[in-house]
Amino acid sequence: MDVLEMKDPAFLKELDDRQLRSVAEDIREFLISKLSVTGGHLGPNLGVVELTLVLHQLYESPKDKFLFDVGHQAYVHKILTGRAGQFDTLRQHKGLCGFPKRSESIHDCWETGHSSTSLSGAMGMTLARDLKGSDEHIVPIIGDGALTGGMALEALNHIGHEQRDMTVILNDNEMSIAPNVGALHNMLGRMRTAGKYTRAKEDLEMLIKKVPAFGGRIAATAERLKDSLKYMFVSGMFFEELGFTYLGPVDGHDINDLRSNIQYAKKTKGPVLIHVVTKKGKGYAPAENDAKGTWHGLGPYKIESGEVVKKPGPPSYSGVFAETMKKIARTDEKLVTVTPAMPNGSGLDKFAQEFPERMFDVGIAEQHATTMSAGLAAQGMKPVLAIYSTFLQRGYDQLVHDVCRQNLNVAFAIDRAGLVGADGETHQGVFDISYMRHLPNMKLMAPKDENEFQHMLFTAVQHEDGPVAVRYPRGSGIGVEMDETLQEIPIGQWEVLKKGEDAAILAFGTMVPVAEAAAELLAQKGIYTEVVNARSIKPLDHDKLIELNKKQKPILTMEEHVLQGGFGSAVLEFYHEQGIHSAVVERMGIEDCYIEHGGVPDLLKEVGLTDESAAARILEMLPTKKQRA
Repeated sequence: MDVLEMKDPAFLKELDDRQLRSVAEDIREFLISKLSVTGGHLGPNLGVVELTLVLHQLYESPKDKFLFDVGHQAYVHKILTGRAGQFDTLRQHKGLCGFPKRSESIHDCWETGHSSTSLSGAMGMTLARDLKGSDEHIVPIIGDGALTGGMALEALNHIGHEQRDMTVILNDNEMSIAPNVGALHNMLGRMRTAGKYTRAKEDLEMLIKKVPAFGGRIAATAERLKDSLKYMFVSGMFFEELGFTYLGPVDGHDINDLRSNIQYAKKTKGPVLIHVVTKKGKGYAPAENDAKGTWHGLGPYKIESGEVVKKPGPPSYSGVFAETMKKIARTDEKLVTVTPAMPNGSGLDKFAQEFPERMFDVGIAEQHATTMSAGLAAQGMKPVLAIYSTFLQRGYDQLVHDVCRQNLNVAFAIDRAGLVGADGETHQGVFDISYMRHLPNMKLMAPKDENEFQHMLFTAVQHEDGPVAVRYPRGSGIGVEMDETLQEIPIGQWEVLKKGEDAAILAFGTMVPVAEAAAELLAQKGIYTEVVNARSIKPLDHDKLIELNKKQKPILTMEEHVLQGGFGSAVLEFYHEQGIHSAVVERMGIEDCYIEHGGVPDLLKEVGLTDESAAARILEMLPTKKQRA
C-alpha cells in the first residue's frame, strides 16, 4: 500500500494479518528512505511498527487516547494519521515535529519530549474520563528505559492504588538512548527469559471451575495456588504486586500475539500492563545491530552501507568535554563523573573506556543524579554531572535543596545550552540561566569557544567554594587552537575582545561571534563598539559594568536564552542595586515564548539574534551617530 495514501487509521480494521504485515514492510521502507535524508529517531520507530498498527486496528483514535512516552516512537502513529506527506520536512523549520504535537493532529492528545510523563498524564485522563462518565480507552506507551524515571514509578503506584481501567503498554526493547542500567532493567530481563505465565494461570482458573464446590477451604486453597503461580513462572512480579494485571512477555513483532493480548486487556477490569518485547531498529540491519545508541536518533545516512554522513570540522563540545575529563582524571583521583542515561550524548562513554570505575550512569533519573552528586561532594570527591540543560530542569528541587543550600562542590557540565534545533520546544536549552542564577552559592559560566571551554571545566573542578555550572552548546566548536595546559579562569572576570568608544556589546557563548560580526558592521558606518566576552554570568564583572557606565557607553546584552530572568536582567538588576539610573542598557534574547523545531540558524534569525539585528539595535541606541552615518 502507498504510505502516502494513509489518511485515517480506520482502514486497518479491514485488513487481515498478511495485509498488516505488508503494511508494516511498506512503513519500514518509507522510514528508512525518508530518514536517510532528514535524519531523526529511526531505531525506536522501526521497533514499534507492528505494535502501532495493532493498536490503531483495535482502538478508535482519536476517541481512544494514545500517550507516547518521550515521543521518539511516534513516527508510525504520524504516518497512520495522515502525515506521511510531511516527512520530507521532519524536524525542519516550520516542518513536521519529531514528537507528538497537539496542534498537528487531533490524534495527538499528549505532547512529550522528556521521558516518564505518559503514565501520570494517562492517570489524569483516566480520572477525567470517569468523572465525566465517558468510555474512551486510555493507553500510555512507555519504554523500558523510562521506568527508571521516578515520576513513572510514582504514577505506577497511584494507578495500582486507584484500580481504574487503563492499559499500559511497556515497550521493552532493552535499550533507551543508551543501554539501560539498574535493577528495573535487570528485572525486565528476568521476566523476558522466564516466559509467559498468563496462559498457565488461565488454564488453572478453568480447572478450578471444573472442580465441584467442596466448600470454602478448597476454594481458598485453589485461589492461593492460582496467586502463587506468578512466582513459579515469572521472577519478580513487580507489576502484579503494584495492582496491575500483567500480560506477557508478548512478541512485539507478532501481530497475532499482540492482538490477542490487547483484546484480553480491553476486557479486563482495572489497570493492565502488557509487556511487549520489541527489537529496536527492526528491519534495518545497521540499526538492529547498534550497541552504542547511534541509531536512536541521528542525522542523514547512506541506506546501503548504513554509514552516517558526517561533515569534517572542529571537535564537538561533547568530545572536548570527554577529553578534558580524562586529562583531569589522570592526575586527580577524586574526579568522578555522573550522567542520567546520556553517556553517549555527553561523551562520557569515552571517559568510561579509560576510567570505568569513575563514571556512573544512573539511568533516566535526573533528581537522583543531582543529589547523588551532592553526596559524592559531601565526602570530598569532585563530581562532574554531565546533563542536558532541559534535563536539569527535572532536578531543580535537588539543585536548590541538596546542592546549593549545602554549598557543595558539584560541577555541572550543562550540555545543549541554548537553541538545539530539530528536537524543538522540549529540548531548547533556553531557561537554565533563569532557573540557576538566582540560587545562592551558584556560579555560572559559558565559553566563547572550545579552548575556553576546557579551561572553564578545569576551573569548575578545581573550585572549592560551592557549585559551578558551565553551560555550552550542542555541536562543534569553532575551530580554535587548543592549549595543552589547562588553566583556571577567574570567576567573575570578563574579557575584552574588541575595543570601541561608542557602545558596548556584552555577550557570551555562541553570541560572542555574532557580537563581533555586529561590531564589524558598525565599524563600516564609523561606529566603534566594544565587544566583551561576558563569560561569567554569575557573578557578573562588577568592575567592568561600573567602568562602562562611567564612560557613558550604551550597553547591549546578547544571550541565546530567554530574556526574563536572564543575563540582561542581571545587568539591569546590578545597576538598579547600585543606584545607577543613568545606564543605558538594552537586551537581546528570546521573548516570552517556546521555540519550535528547526535549524539553529533559522531559529536565530526568527528570534532576531543576528549580527544585522544587533547592529541595528546599536544604531537605535545612538541616534546622533545613526544620523551622521
